[in-house]
Amino acid sequence: MKKFLALLLTLCLVVCTFAACDTNTAEDTAEGGDSTLQIDGVADVVGSLTMGTGGESGTYYAFGGVLSTIIGQVSQIGVTVVSTGGSKDNIVSMDSGIYQLGTVQSDVMTYAYEGTNTFKEDGAIKSFRVVGALYAETVQMVTVDKNIASVADLKGKSVCVGDVGSGTYFNTIDVLKAYDMTINDITPVYQSFGDSTESLKDGKIDAAFLCAGAPTTAVTELAASTPVYLISIDKDHMAKLLEACPYYAEYSIPAGTYEGFDEDTVTVTVKCTLICSEDLDEDLVYALTKIIFEAKDAITDLHAKGAELDLEFATSGITVPFHAGAAKYYKEKGIEVATA
Repeated sequence: MKKFLALLLTLCLVVCTFAACDTNTAEDTAEGGDSTLQIDGVADVVGSLTMGTGGESGTYYAFGGVLSTIIGQVSQIGVTVVSTGGSKDNIVSMDSGIYQLGTVQSDVMTYAYEGTNTFKEDGAIKSFRVVGALYAETVQMVTVDKNIASVADLKGKSVCVGDVGSGTYFNTIDVLKAYDMTINDITPVYQSFGDSTESLKDGKIDAAFLCAGAPTTAVTELAASTPVYLISIDKDHMAKLLEACPYYAEYSIPAGTYEGFDEDTVTVTVKCTLICSEDLDEDLVYALTKIIFEAKDAITDLHAKGAELDLEFATSGITVPFHAGAAKYYKEKGIEVATA
């Protein structure tokens, strides 16, 4: 019995030691080597929130994790990040009270608030408010077939269009329409970013649409093992797309963004936007907004998209009302935004 107890005690000590090592490693990584990060006036703010993001191989999920880490460092606000089906899923789930925070495409949140496109049948959802736009989301059309050089070449092909109801699905519809095509002109496959790039690698699909900040983890991993190509939108069809869908902006993905890419790719972007439940406490949302924009350097240390955090970008071109807590912070910075 004594030997057994001694062995049990030893095992407990080993487990505790490994747990301590893992905790320290995680903290060191999360802090980016800086444990002195402080944001005035937020240390005593308390809250427990769940954030809907996107697929685990997408930028939403990774960036959401970084925000959770930084917010937890400087306040008593706990943010649990959840992998989801994307923009529509996050909005519907927030309306049901499942999430209090969510990352969404700016075009999809407009559809929801106005009751158009995918929200037309079930009606508008107005139970959310904007915290701020975070970074540009790029519509990326990825293929492993070098003979697919244009959107028109996708006709008759098997193409991943994102998860059902995701923002990527609606981007696909918009881009195809600019080329006088519909979803019926392709064989649509509904998958997450990670699954779609695996399907490309295995030859199960011909191309995939992804809408996420570039570089996107799923594409980076694919490009490291398989020659991949990005499809550009040509000048004439770009003009047609922007005229029909003014919420897009033309954007060039720079050469070198992914391994093997030696030229720019011309496409469009929308904004990754952080939204919250309309009934969240004003002081809590104020603190969240302040942390995100005043901890920009710390966020950038952990994710390159943090470099795009900008007050003007966060507040311009937004068609959905802001939460009063976010509006309070922006007003302190000399920016007036609309609230409901």
